Amino acid sequence: MKFNLIILLIAAMLVSSCNEPSSTAKETTKPEYALVIHGGAGYITKDNISPSKEKIYVTKLRDVLQLGDSILKNGGTSLDAVEQCINMMEDSPLFNAGKGAVFTETGENEMDASIMSGIDNNAGAVAGVKTIKNPISAARKVMEESKHVMLAGVGAESFADSMGVKMVEPEYFFTEKSWKSLQNIRKSDKHGTVGCVALDKYGNLAAGTSTGGMTNKMRGRIGDSPVIGAGTYADNTTCAVSSTGHGEYFIRNVVAYDITALMKYKGQSLEEAAQFVIMEKLKSLNANGGIIAIDKDGNISMPFNTPGMFRGFVLSDGNMEVMLYQEE
Repeated sequence: MKFNLIILLIAAMLVSSCNEPSSTAKETTKPEYALVIHGGAGYITKDNISPSKEKIYVTKLRDVLQLGDSILKNGGTSLDAVEQCINMMEDSPLFNAGKGAVFTETGENEMDASIMSGIDNNAGAVAGVKTIKNPISAARKVMEESKHVMLAGVGAESFADSMGVKMVEPEYFFTEKSWKSLQNIRKSDKHGTVGCVALDKYGNLAAGTSTGGMTNKMRGRIGDSPVIGAGTYADNTTCAVSSTGHGEYFIRNVVAYDITALMKYKGQSLEEAAQFVIMEKLKSLNANGGIIAIDKDGNISMPFNTPGMFRGFVLSDGNMEVMLYQEE
């Protein structure tokens, strides 16, 4: 009897301790929703960005985060948040996507974009488009309104037009900044791809990426941004990823999926997988770039191996941060 009584007392104590609030649990509580954005990685330092220009970028990135926060807070889906946040960046000449897309070697703008849903692994992409105002919206139409994953060139443009996506004349994409980059030929490539990953209130992940590619790229060159598994990937069982950097390396190394695979098959955390792929695997190949990612529990990772990356996040508890440089 005594022995049984002792066992019962120990069991009661264990139940009581399990019911007590845990500071660790509080610190790792899954956010109701979360969203991360990037505006490209590259040679971004305090030396080559003036204080006034820095303020402009920070303000725009905050505006994008506030839009995403509003969508998710009011019950919008992760796909809605990803598309609309990327729309805002595509509409800004600050980034190498949409309005700010860089020029090819022939003085044209050719854009790529992709989007993916974590709930069913459905995905859509467009590549080499010249007259679609918001390529990410066309990519979503491919995902939801066609039986294909990727459409390119005039075929993608014709489809987007038939779906009611806003079309523009090629001249819309002309910006003095991008034109001067082309004129400074080949001194350096501009990386300013944009991306967004989100976790919504329903537990669904989504990722999207949009770009104008590389300044002075060969006509018809396609980078990683529209390639599912390289530039974009989302899976509710692991994470959502958007990439930015030297696309050829990201394609060869299937970067976005590689991070997911390390989590799924090796049991690594998001941070472990992302750090390995960007800071070890790619760095050993002298491949520049970075990623933003969010896992199914709302954990965030934003590694990059360049001097800077335009990036930011917002969580359901109101925590919002914007960062530009490596030391931040």
